[in-house]
Amino acid sequence: MRAAWRWFGPKDPVTIKDIRQTGATDIVSALHTVPTGEVWPLEQIRAHKQLIEQNNKSNSALVWSVVESIPVHEDIKLGRANHQHYVDSWITSMENLVKCGIKTICYNFMPVIDWTRTDLKFQLPNGGYALRFDQQKFAAFDLFILKRDDAESDYSEEEIIQAKSIYDIMTGDEKSLLTQNIIAGLPGKMTDAYTIDDFRDMLVNYKYITKAVLRKNLFSFLSQVLPKAEQLGVKLAIHPDDPPRDMLGLPRIICTAKDLDILFSALPSPSNGITLCAGTYGSRPDNDLPAMAKQYGSRIHFAHLRGVSRDEKEQRSFYEAEHLESDVDMIGIISALINEEKLRDKTENSREIFIRPDHGHQLLDDIDKQGNPGYSCIGRLKGLAEIRGVIKALNANLSYAS
Repeated sequence: MRAAWRWFGPKDPVTIKDIRQTGATDIVSALHTVPTGEVWPLEQIRAHKQLIEQNNKSNSALVWSVVESIPVHEDIKLGRANHQHYVDSWITSMENLVKCGIKTICYNFMPVIDWTRTDLKFQLPNGGYALRFDQQKFAAFDLFILKRDDAESDYSEEEIIQAKSIYDIMTGDEKSLLTQNIIAGLPGKMTDAYTIDDFRDMLVNYKYITKAVLRKNLFSFLSQVLPKAEQLGVKLAIHPDDPPRDMLGLPRIICTAKDLDILFSALPSPSNGITLCAGTYGSRPDNDLPAMAKQYGSRIHFAHLRGVSRDEKEQRSFYEAEHLESDVDMIGIISALINEEKLRDKTENSREIFIRPDHGHQLLDDIDKQGNPGYSCIGRLKGLAEIRGVIKALNANLSYAS
């Protein structure tokens, strides 16, 4: 497996110099300054790649190997009349990446918002901080801050009462912070944040978009992208919806093994693959991660290895836990990925799986530093060290056994 690290570009407080010390060999990155729907210019891709790789001869080498992500424009998801322009732009961006040697692309098809959390600094018993999704807080936002039309129909009477009790004791600052956490910054747009009015307007666009319609639009998009990806040797890796269930009246279509079966049955192209995000899939108790890693092994081109711990009484609530201490069987997942790579070694299509530690805790000196939520240095360094240790131990065990 290839140990990778996500880098957000020159403004990322975790520098390339820092990343060279982590044990990572590959970089996961994107052109975050290019607005969604526009072509990624070849010159900008080359310049970004140069920033990553320019000192490889004198330092530990890093290679920009994975794109996360080329955003899919909302008009494609909505199937609007002008969506073809954005599909063509996406394909051109892919072609330009290949000209620079980058052939693994993570993307998602989540409507309006990307990954969503209610708390970006949830304190843990050890004094560190993690990301958290609290279902009751989220309901309070949806029902009483956002005041989404017909939101009540998505909740039971008991859930509405609980949400109201939480809302009533929140201060104005707490309501503002909750709103910011859900709709602003990284969980949403790549270049700027939504206001709550923008957010309401975006939700209205999906009023008549059902799961079936959204899935149809995904398949339409991929039916045009996949043939070109095959021709170029590109592996596409769709990221699951996070959290993996319907929310805010929005349909979500990449949440479970059943969803993946539908996807691959409709579009069996070998370029049609997944990002196995252990934390996202693992936030649903009905997803068996080691089984999914085994079942879809040949289609796993990228993996986000992180753990989550679900609340016992409210399984929709969770926090980002230790990489090896959570409700996710991380050792079982890694074992399945190692076995998959051994199978690949026997084929002409052999390709290592890119992995990266995801959503590390904010620890030690990083607690007082400002950074991208979930992407502080020390917590991810700890996670990567643990993951590399598991890989080393499992490989050694296989070697001894043979």
